[in-house]
Amino acid sequence: MEKTKFSPHAWTTCARQVRLMSISDPLQNPSQPMALGLVQRRRKRFAAALIALFAVAGAMVRPPDASWADLVAAAGMAVTVAAIVGRAWCSLYIGGRKAAELVTQGPYSVCRNPLYVFSILGALGVAAQTGSVAMAGLGAAATVIVLWRTVAREEDWLGAHMGPAYAAYLRDVPRFLPDFRLWREPEELAIRPVLFRITLRDGLAFLGAGLMLRALGALGSALALPGLVLP
Repeated sequence: MEKTKFSPHAWTTCARQVRLMSISDPLQNPSQPMALGLVQRRRKRFAAALIALFAVAGAMVRPPDASWADLVAAAGMAVTVAAIVGRAWCSLYIGGRKAAELVTQGPYSVCRNPLYVFSILGALGVAAQTGSVAMAGLGAAATVIVLWRTVAREEDWLGAHMGPAYAAYLRDVPRFLPDFRLWREPEELAIRPVLFRITLRDGLAFLGAGLMLRALGALGSALALPGLVLP
Protein backbone atom coordinates (compact mmCIF):
# COMPACT_ATOMS: atom_id res chain seq x y z
CA MET A 1 0.00 0.00 0.00
CA GLU A 2 1.35 3.38 -0.97
CA LYS A 3 2.00 5.71 1.96
CA THR A 4 0.55 9.21 1.89
CA LYS A 5 3.26 11.86 1.96
CA PHE A 6 2.74 15.33 3.43
CA SER A 7 4.77 18.22 2.14
CA PRO A 8 6.31 20.73 4.56
CA HIS A 9 3.77 23.28 3.30
CA ALA A 10 0.88 20.96 4.24
CA TRP A 11 2.27 20.46 7.74
CA THR A 12 2.68 24.23 8.16
CA THR A 13 -0.89 24.88 7.02
CA CYS A 14 -2.26 22.22 9.38
CA ALA A 15 -0.31 23.63 12.33
CA ARG A 16 -1.59 27.13 11.55
CA GLN A 17 -5.21 25.93 11.54
CA VAL A 18 -4.79 24.17 14.89
CA ARG A 19 -3.27 27.33 16.36
CA LEU A 20 -6.13 29.49 15.08
CA MET A 21 -8.68 27.09 16.55
CA SER A 22 -7.03 27.20 19.96
CA ILE A 23 -6.87 30.97 19.89
CA SER A 24 -10.56 31.32 19.07
CA ASP A 25 -11.64 28.83 21.74
CA PRO A 26 -11.88 30.50 25.19
CA LEU A 27 -11.69 27.10 26.89
CA GLN A 28 -8.30 26.42 25.29
CA ASN A 29 -7.11 29.99 25.64
CA PRO A 30 -8.79 31.69 28.63
CA SER A 31 -7.06 35.00 27.89
CA GLN A 32 -9.25 35.47 24.81
CA PRO A 33 -12.61 37.27 25.16
CA MET A 34 -15.51 34.84 25.40
CA ALA A 35 -18.06 35.05 22.56
CA LEU A 36 -21.18 37.01 23.44
CA GLY A 37 -23.46 34.10 22.55
CA LEU A 38 -21.73 31.80 25.03
CA VAL A 39 -21.83 34.47 27.73
CA GLN A 40 -25.58 34.92 27.23
CA ARG A 41 -26.25 31.18 27.34
CA ARG A 42 -24.39 30.87 30.63
CA ARG A 43 -26.29 33.84 32.05
CA LYS A 44 -29.61 32.21 31.17
CA ARG A 45 -28.59 28.95 32.85
CA PHE A 46 -27.68 30.82 36.03
CA ALA A 47 -30.99 32.71 35.85
CA ALA A 48 -32.91 29.43 35.55
CA ALA A 49 -31.07 28.06 38.60
CA LEU A 50 -31.93 31.17 40.62
CA ILE A 51 -35.61 30.91 39.68
CA ALA A 52 -35.65 27.27 40.81
CA LEU A 53 -33.96 28.22 44.09
CA PHE A 54 -36.44 31.00 44.83
CA ALA A 55 -39.34 28.74 43.85
CA VAL A 56 -38.31 26.44 46.71
CA ALA A 57 -37.84 29.45 49.00
CA GLY A 58 -41.28 30.75 48.05
CA ALA A 59 -42.88 27.66 49.56
CA MET A 60 -40.81 27.93 52.75
CA VAL A 61 -40.73 31.63 53.68
CA ARG A 62 -43.35 32.80 56.19
CA PRO A 63 -43.57 36.59 56.69
CA PRO A 64 -44.35 37.52 60.31
CA ASP A 65 -47.35 39.67 59.38
CA ALA A 66 -49.88 38.98 56.58
CA SER A 67 -50.78 42.62 55.91
CA TRP A 68 -47.08 43.55 55.71
CA ALA A 69 -46.48 40.65 53.35
CA ASP A 70 -49.30 41.83 51.07
CA LEU A 71 -47.80 45.34 51.00
CA VAL A 72 -44.34 44.00 50.15
CA ALA A 73 -45.78 41.78 47.39
CA ALA A 74 -47.80 44.66 45.90
CA ALA A 75 -44.73 46.92 45.86
CA GLY A 76 -42.75 44.09 44.31
CA MET A 77 -45.33 43.65 41.56
CA ALA A 78 -45.12 47.37 40.72
CA VAL A 79 -41.33 47.10 40.52
CA THR A 80 -41.65 44.01 38.31
CA VAL A 81 -43.94 45.82 35.85
CA ALA A 82 -41.53 48.78 35.78
CA ALA A 83 -38.68 46.37 35.05
CA ILE A 84 -40.56 44.77 32.14
CA VAL A 85 -41.31 48.19 30.61
CA GLY A 86 -37.72 49.34 31.21
CA ARG A 87 -36.25 46.29 29.53
CA ALA A 88 -38.49 46.79 26.52
CA TRP A 89 -37.44 50.45 26.36
CA CYS A 90 -33.76 49.49 26.37
CA SER A 91 -34.37 46.98 23.57
CA LEU A 92 -35.45 49.82 21.28
CA TYR A 93 -31.87 51.09 21.40
CA ILE A 94 -29.81 47.89 21.71
CA GLY A 95 -31.93 45.31 19.85
CA GLY A 96 -29.81 43.66 17.14
CA ARG A 97 -26.95 46.13 17.60
CA LYS A 98 -24.99 44.88 20.61
CA ALA A 99 -22.40 42.93 18.66
CA ALA A 100 -22.46 45.18 15.58
CA GLU A 101 -22.05 48.72 16.88
CA LEU A 102 -21.40 50.70 20.04
CA VAL A 103 -24.72 51.98 21.42
CA THR A 104 -24.20 55.10 23.56
CA GLN A 105 -27.51 56.98 23.45
CA GLY A 106 -30.80 56.87 25.32
CA PRO A 107 -30.56 54.65 28.43
CA TYR A 108 -27.08 53.60 27.29
CA SER A 109 -25.86 57.17 27.64
CA VAL A 110 -26.36 57.19 31.43
CA CYS A 111 -25.10 53.69 32.24
CA ARG A 112 -23.48 50.89 30.25
CA ASN A 113 -25.90 48.13 31.22
CA PRO A 114 -29.41 49.55 31.67
CA LEU A 115 -31.02 46.30 30.48
CA TYR A 116 -29.31 44.47 33.32
CA VAL A 117 -30.25 47.22 35.80
CA PHE A 118 -33.90 46.59 34.97
CA SER A 119 -33.27 42.83 35.24
CA ILE A 120 -31.97 43.37 38.79
CA LEU A 121 -35.11 45.35 39.61
CA GLY A 122 -37.17 42.55 38.08
CA ALA A 123 -35.45 39.98 40.29
CA LEU A 124 -36.09 42.16 43.33
CA GLY A 125 -39.76 42.43 42.42
CA VAL A 126 -40.09 38.70 41.82
CA ALA A 127 -38.44 37.77 45.14
CA ALA A 128 -40.70 40.29 46.90
CA GLN A 129 -43.66 38.07 46.01
CA THR A 130 -42.62 35.92 48.97
CA GLY A 131 -43.81 38.85 51.11
CA SER A 132 -40.35 39.21 52.61
CA VAL A 133 -38.12 42.27 52.26
CA ALA A 134 -35.13 40.09 53.18
CA MET A 135 -35.89 37.70 50.32
CA ALA A 136 -36.34 40.64 47.93
CA GLY A 137 -32.91 41.96 48.86
CA LEU A 138 -31.40 38.49 48.54
CA GLY A 139 -32.93 38.07 45.06
CA ALA A 140 -31.48 41.38 43.89
CA ALA A 141 -28.07 40.61 45.41
CA ALA A 142 -27.91 37.15 43.81
CA THR A 143 -28.76 38.67 40.42
CA VAL A 144 -26.04 41.29 40.79
CA ILE A 145 -23.50 38.56 41.52
CA VAL A 146 -24.53 36.60 38.41
CA LEU A 147 -24.60 39.66 36.16
CA TRP A 148 -21.31 41.07 37.44
CA ARG A 149 -19.34 38.23 35.87
CA THR A 150 -21.50 38.34 32.74
CA VAL A 151 -20.81 42.04 32.30
CA ALA A 152 -17.07 41.52 32.83
CA ARG A 153 -17.03 38.90 30.05
CA GLU A 154 -19.03 41.16 27.74
CA GLU A 155 -16.70 44.07 28.42
CA ASP A 156 -13.72 41.92 27.44
CA TRP A 157 -15.41 41.04 24.14
CA LEU A 158 -16.57 44.57 23.38
CA GLY A 159 -13.17 46.02 24.24
CA ALA A 160 -11.52 43.61 21.81
CA HIS A 161 -13.97 44.34 18.99
CA MET A 162 -14.97 48.01 19.43
CA GLY A 163 -11.53 49.51 19.97
CA PRO A 164 -10.73 52.96 21.41
CA ALA A 165 -14.35 54.16 21.21
CA TYR A 166 -15.39 51.51 23.71
CA ALA A 167 -12.42 52.28 25.96
CA ALA A 168 -13.63 55.89 26.17
CA TYR A 169 -17.20 54.74 26.84
CA LEU A 170 -15.92 52.41 29.56
CA ARG A 171 -14.06 55.31 31.16
CA ASP A 172 -16.84 57.92 31.02
CA VAL A 173 -20.08 56.01 31.66
CA PRO A 174 -20.81 54.06 34.88
CA ARG A 175 -21.39 50.31 34.72
CA PHE A 176 -24.69 50.11 36.64
CA LEU A 177 -25.53 53.24 38.65
CA PRO A 178 -27.03 55.77 36.18
CA ASP A 179 -25.59 59.27 35.84
CA PHE A 180 -28.47 61.25 34.32
CA ARG A 181 -26.24 64.25 33.63
CA LEU A 182 -24.84 62.24 30.71
CA TRP A 183 -28.22 61.79 29.01
CA ARG A 184 -28.18 61.97 25.20
CA GLU A 185 -30.80 60.83 22.74
CA PRO A 186 -30.98 60.69 18.93
CA GLU A 187 -33.41 62.70 16.85
CA GLU A 188 -34.43 59.50 15.08
CA LEU A 189 -34.21 55.86 16.08
CA ALA A 190 -34.49 52.83 13.80
CA ILE A 191 -36.11 49.95 15.68
CA ARG A 192 -36.69 46.27 14.98
CA PRO A 193 -40.21 45.42 16.20
CA VAL A 194 -39.56 41.69 16.36
CA LEU A 195 -36.70 42.18 18.85
CA PHE A 196 -38.86 44.54 20.89
CA ARG A 197 -41.56 41.86 21.11
CA ILE A 198 -39.02 39.20 22.07
CA THR A 199 -37.65 41.35 24.90
CA LEU A 200 -41.18 42.14 26.08
CA ARG A 201 -42.05 38.44 26.00
CA ASP A 202 -38.90 37.53 27.93
CA GLY A 203 -39.73 40.23 30.47
CA LEU A 204 -43.11 38.66 31.10
CA ALA A 205 -41.18 35.71 32.56
CA PHE A 206 -40.55 37.95 35.59
CA LEU A 207 -44.29 38.37 36.00
CA GLY A 208 -44.90 34.64 35.69
CA ALA A 209 -42.13 33.82 38.18
CA GLY A 210 -43.55 36.30 40.67
CA LEU A 211 -47.04 34.83 40.45
CA MET A 212 -45.55 31.35 40.85
CA LEU A 213 -43.71 32.37 44.03
CA ARG A 214 -46.90 33.92 45.40
CA ALA A 215 -48.87 30.76 44.68
CA LEU A 216 -46.22 28.49 46.21
CA GLY A 217 -46.15 30.59 49.36
CA ALA A 218 -49.94 30.37 49.69
CA LEU A 219 -49.80 26.62 49.07
CA GLY A 220 -47.11 26.14 51.71
CA SER A 221 -49.17 28.04 54.25
CA ALA A 222 -52.35 26.16 53.37
CA LEU A 223 -50.62 22.80 53.80
CA ALA A 224 -48.96 23.98 57.02
CA LEU A 225 -45.55 23.07 55.68
CA PRO A 226 -42.57 23.95 57.91
CA GLY A 227 -41.18 27.34 56.98
CA LEU A 228 -38.72 30.07 57.82
CA VAL A 229 -40.02 33.35 59.26
CA LEU A 230 -38.36 36.31 57.53
CA PRO A 231 -39.31 40.00 57.69
